[in-house]
Amino acid sequence: MSEPAKRVLCIGEATVELSRGGDGRFALASSGDTFNTAIYLARAHVPVAFASALGDDPYSDAIVSLAKAEGIAADLIVRAPGRLPALALVDSDAQGKRRVVTWCEAAPARDLFELPNWGRVAEAVTAARLIYFSGMTLSLYSNVGLGRLFAALELARGSGGKIAFDGNFRPRAWRGDLTRARTVVAEALKRVDIALPAYDDEAVLWGDPSPEATIERLQAFGIGEIAVKNGPNSALVASGGACEAVPVPDVVVPVDPTAAGDGFNAGYLAARLSGSNPVEAAGAAHRMAGEVIRHHGAIVPRAGTALH
Repeated sequence: MSEPAKRVLCIGEATVELSRGGDGRFALASSGDTFNTAIYLARAHVPVAFASALGDDPYSDAIVSLAKAEGIAADLIVRAPGRLPALALVDSDAQGKRRVVTWCEAAPARDLFELPNWGRVAEAVTAARLIYFSGMTLSLYSNVGLGRLFAALELARGSGGKIAFDGNFRPRAWRGDLTRARTVVAEALKRVDIALPAYDDEAVLWGDPSPEATIERLQAFGIGEIAVKNGPNSALVASGGACEAVPVPDVVVPVDPTAAGDGFNAGYLAARLSGSNPVEAAGAAHRMAGEVIRHHGAIVPRAGTALH
C-alpha cells in the first residue's frame, strides 16, 4: 500500500438522521455506514474523500459542512438540484431494541453513477489509493450504476489501487430480495482485496455456519486479506496463508453499539495504510470500535476520545 499522496475514497450515502433521546425528543444528526468510516479515517489523519450525491437543500448543506469540518474532501459529493437526501428515524421498540425507519427511495445517492457528473466520480475511483464501500452502498444502485462502479473498480486495481469491502447486509435495503443481494455482492467480491465482514451479516446472507466458513468462502473469491468481525468476542484475521483470532483487548459494556463496525473498519484500514500488519490492524480496529460504543450515536464527540 504505497503512494501516500493518493487518497482513500469512501463511497455510499449520508442520511439525515432523527434520533429519539431518553427525554422523548428527537435530535438531528447525519449518518451512514461508509460516511461514518470516512469520518473516523479522517480523524486518524488519513487523507479521505467521500463520494455520494445530495440535494441542494439546507440539510444536504449541513452534511457537506460536517464532512468538511471533519477533514473529508467533499469534491465528489455531487449536488442534485431539487432533490432531498434520505431521512432515517431512529427510535426504540417496546422491548427497547433500536429501530430504524428510512425514507430513501428518491434520494440522489441512489443515482450517483447515473447523474450527469458520474464520470468525474468514476475517474476519481480509478485514481484512489484505496476504495472502500459496503453492501449498503451496493444496495443503492441500479444495474447500470453497478456496472459503472464495477468497471471503475477494475481500472483502479489495474492502476495499483486496493479495494476494501464490508458486506454490511441489511435485508430491508435490498427489499428482502436475497437473490439479487447475493448476485450483486458476489460480483463485488470478485474485485475485492480486503474484506471486512461482520459474521452475523454473513450468516444471514450466505448461511455461513462459522467465521471460519466465512473466511473460506471469501478466499474462494481470491480475496487475500480478510478480517471477520465476530461481535464483542474477537476478530478472525486471514492473510498470507495464516489465520489468527485477535481478541478484543478490553471488554467494554456498550452505551450504544451503533457504528461499531464502521469504527472497526476505519481503525483497521488506517492501521494498514500506516504500515501495520493485519493482526496489528485488527487490534487497532478493536480499540477504535471500543471508543465508538462508549458513546451514543454513530459519530463520537471529539472531546474525551482517542479518535482525534
